[in-house]
Amino acid sequence: MTDETDEPPEPQVARQLREDILTGRLQAGARLTEAEISSRFGVGRGLVREAVQKLSSQGLVISRPNRGAVVAPEAPREIRNLIIPIRRTVEVYALRLVFDELDDADFAAWDAVLGRMRDACARRDFHAIAEADLAFHGRLLQRAGQPDLIVIWETLVGRIRSHFRETQKRSADPMEIYEEHQALAESFRGRDLAAAVRLLKDKIT
Repeated sequence: MTDETDEPPEPQVARQLREDILTGRLQAGARLTEAEISSRFGVGRGLVREAVQKLSSQGLVISRPNRGAVVAPEAPREIRNLIIPIRRTVEVYALRLVFDELDDADFAAWDAVLGRMRDACARRDFHAIAEADLAFHGRLLQRAGQPDLIVIWETLVGRIRSHFRETQKRSADPMEIYEEHQALAESFRGRDLAAAVRLLKDKIT
């Protein structure tokens, strides 16, 4: 999710911080100081404030006047149980939008993500596995090309971010996670929309 080196600084800052939050590298309650972020990314504090504001609008960060910002807590379990079916609906909608238009470039992008996921599973690096999982599904939303849909999806997964890691750690063998996503990519290649939708729904639990 961080391959685009020609992207303007603010989106890079917001995206990397979002990735750190979603994968658990930054835990709920962690402080985000302008000085530390500015130093980490080599950008001015104005760009840092814009990035934090963007993450705040997605519910990932809580900004406190004159006190900085902290990583927001996740939704309570009852709300998480409500969010998961909504996330499933959003991804299936995106798949239906783009299914007939998927091409070699799309499958190459998914293959690259799968390569990272396979390596992360072999290392049992659950932060990196979560990162690849998010990249795999995020690619589908990006391909749909509807900014509102991306915002909805990012907000949803942000509220249930630990669900990715909890689900993955229940696997006796992390390579099963890679194999599930590989099967999902193959279903996209198979040109059977109904089968691909069924598999995608089964994956999002």
